[in-house]
Amino acid sequence: MSIHWRSSAAAFEQILGRHGVVAGACTMEAAWAAFEEFVQLPVEGIEGPENDGDGFIVEWGVWDWSKNRPALSLGRLLAVNDADDGDDVDDRHDPYWQPQYWKVEFLACFTEAPALVHPRISEGGDSGFDHAAIGGPRAAALEATRRFIVQDPLLSEMWESVPADIAVTLDRAG
Repeated sequence: MSIHWRSSAAAFEQILGRHGVVAGACTMEAAWAAFEEFVQLPVEGIEGPENDGDGFIVEWGVWDWSKNRPALSLGRLLAVNDADDGDDVDDRHDPYWQPQYWKVEFLACFTEAPALVHPRISEGGDSGFDHAAIGGPRAAALEATRRFIVQDPLLSEMWESVPADIAVTLDRAG
């Protein structure tokens, strides 16, 4: 089964629901299980793996869009090659042509527990983008990222906390 990039956020929300991830009753373990399933789905309308068309990233920080609360983001970055944004500039033969980048994001915001109010969390960070191929390579990359999170004392504190707020979005990235 594959999904079109425009319906990727809705597909992710359905997967999250199947894993029991709803506002007020969410564990990061359940959210991660849903994320692992979601990022293994093939997506239509994006660049191929040779052009880093599909990747994932985990980010943490305190941002204005998280209402200045500690937050953990599970994101899938898609290099969209069939976007029609009305600008009539989609000439793939142009040497300067670039795909549009869109991000499907699960954002978990936490209350400001003492352990989460730490300069390293406030300053933010990320796991780096991983563009491993869907299947075994992506499963291995996801497991390595999860190990990194749960082995880091501050991130594991966030991981074990219950989010106060969650949201799924599909927005144009950069």
